[in-house]
Amino acid sequence: MKEESGISLPQLPNEIVRDARKTRLCAYSVALEGWRRGLKLKWYTKDSEHFQDMIVFGVNPPGRLYSLSSDKRTHYFFRTRGDKVTNEGVEIGSEKDDTKIYLDKAGVPVPQGKGFEPDASDEEIIEYSRTLGYPLVLKPTNGSLGNGVVTNIQDEQEFIEALSYVRQELEYEEVIVEQYVAGQEYRVYVIEDQVIAAYNRVPANITGDGEHTIEELIDLKNKERRKNARLYSCLIEKDVEILDFIQSAGYTMESIPEKGEKIYLRQKTNVSSGGDPIDVTDELSDEIKQIAIHALKAVPGLAHGGVDIIINEGNVNRHPAVVIELNPTAQIGGALYPLRGKARNIPAAIIDYYFPETKGIDTTNSQIYFDLSTVLEPLENRSTIEVEVSPAPLGELYAKKFIVSGTVQRGSYHQWLKEEAMNRNLHGYIKKLIHGEIEIVVAGTDKGALAEFKQLISSSDKAKVKKIREEKYDDPVKIGFEINERFKANNLRSVETTLKKMNRDLRDMHKDVYQTEKENRYIKQSNSWKYTAPLRKVGDFVKKLKGSKA
Repeated sequence: MKEESGISLPQLPNEIVRDARKTRLCAYSVALEGWRRGLKLKWYTKDSEHFQDMIVFGVNPPGRLYSLSSDKRTHYFFRTRGDKVTNEGVEIGSEKDDTKIYLDKAGVPVPQGKGFEPDASDEEIIEYSRTLGYPLVLKPTNGSLGNGVVTNIQDEQEFIEALSYVRQELEYEEVIVEQYVAGQEYRVYVIEDQVIAAYNRVPANITGDGEHTIEELIDLKNKERRKNARLYSCLIEKDVEILDFIQSAGYTMESIPEKGEKIYLRQKTNVSSGGDPIDVTDELSDEIKQIAIHALKAVPGLAHGGVDIIINEGNVNRHPAVVIELNPTAQIGGALYPLRGKARNIPAAIIDYYFPETKGIDTTNSQIYFDLSTVLEPLENRSTIEVEVSPAPLGELYAKKFIVSGTVQRGSYHQWLKEEAMNRNLHGYIKKLIHGEIEIVVAGTDKGALAEFKQLISSSDKAKVKKIREEKYDDPVKIGFEINERFKANNLRSVETTLKKMNRDLRDMHKDVYQTEKENRYIKQSNSWKYTAPLRKVGDFVKKLKGSKA
C-alpha cells in the first residue's frame, strides 16, 4: 500500500514557490510570511551597507539578504537567520570543531572526536583515529549539504582512502574525525526554548514492487520528488556512489526487489543528495527535544537554528541521542514540504519571534504573493542594491475571473483595463484566448471595486464587448497587474507539452549515454575487470582465429 504524501501548508502551494528553489525557498518563505502580515519588505545585494556587520559566508548571490519592518522595529535576515543570531553564534555554529567543544563543555552528548587544522599532517590524523576505534566518521570542518562527509569507515585502509578523498580531491584541508554513531538522523528546528519542527532525514531509498528494476524504481521515486517544491531540485542521481552502494549490498541496477523490500542507495542522509524528509515533530520524545534545546543554548548568541541529532541505537557513551551539528542558517524546506507527514510553519514561528506585535495575523488562507524573480532581477543585474516590495493587500481577498468575447484583443484596450484595475488597488492579469476572447482575473480586498471593474469592462470605446462570462477564481494571485498578449489555448498547451516532453527525452538520452560511459569506466577500474583481463585476451584471440579460418 502506497504511503500518503506530505501535507503542505495551504499558504505555500507549489505554484508560488516555483522560482524559489533550495536556499531561496528558505528566504522567500520567511519574507513572504512577514510581508503578508503587513511588514515592509526590502531585498538587498550583499554590498548594501545594512549587511556590512552581518556575517555571510562565501560568495552569495543577491536575493538572500532582506529586511522586514513594522512601525516599532526593523530586523535583517539572511535566508532563515535573523539579526538576533549574533556573529559569535554564527562563527561557532558554522565551525564543526568549535561547536563540538562548546557542546561538550555544556554537557550535551556528542560523538567523541577532534578537529584538525589545515597544517595538520595526514599521519597525525591517522594516528589520532587509532585512539577512537572503528567505525569512524570523517568530515570537513566547514562543509555544507553533506559534501565531503564520509561515514561508517570500517578500518584504517578505508580511513586513509577517505582522508585522501576529502583533503586532496575535494580540497577540504580542515577536517574532523569522530566516532560513528549508528541510528536514525533528525533535523530539529529550535527557537529559544521551543522545538518548532523535527523531521527524520532518511538516506536515498526505493521500495520494491516485485515488477520494476532498481533503476526504474529510482526513476519512479524521482517522479514523485518532482511534485514536491523542496525535492524538485534534489533528485536521486544515479552516480558511481549509488552503483558502489547497491553492488556492495548484492544488487545491480537491473535487480528487481521484492514487493515491500526497502533498499537504501546511499549512506549519507542529506535531502540535497536524494534523502527523504519525514515529519516526526509530534512523535519525537520530550527527552530528545530537550537535548536539541540544550544544544542550541550551549552556543552563545544562537537564538534559533537547526540541530542535527542521531538517536543512538548503539548506546554510545550511554546517551539516548548525540548532537552531530548545529546550523545557524538552517534550510527549512524539508519541514515545509516533507515527503511524508505534516508541514511545520517555521516561517510563522520566526516572524512571531522577531515581530510579536503581528502574532494575531493569520496568513493560513492568504492567496496573495509576490514574484521573486521580478523582485530580484534589478539586484541580479546590479542596476540597484535595494528593492522594496509593494505592500501586500491586507484583509480578505476577493477574486473573479471574466471571459470576455467580442472585439477585445487590442493592446490599447488591455492597457486601459490595467490602469483602471491598478487605480482601484486590484491585482491580476489579462490573457488572450483563441476565438477573439480574453481572460481577465482581478482580485482585491474591496468587493465594490470588483463590481465596479466588471461594469468598466464593456464601457470603453477601445473595444466592442459582446459577452462577459463571470467565473469563480480560487488560485493564488500575484501582486501587480500583468498583460500577457500570447495566446492561451488547450491546443497550444498540447504542442508546448509535446515539445517539453521531447526535450526531456533528449536530455534523458544524453544522461543515459553519460551514465553508460561512467559505468564502463567504473567496471574497467574494478578488481573483477583487472582479474579477468587474461580471459578476455584469450577470447579475442579465439575470435580472430575463427575469423581467419572463415
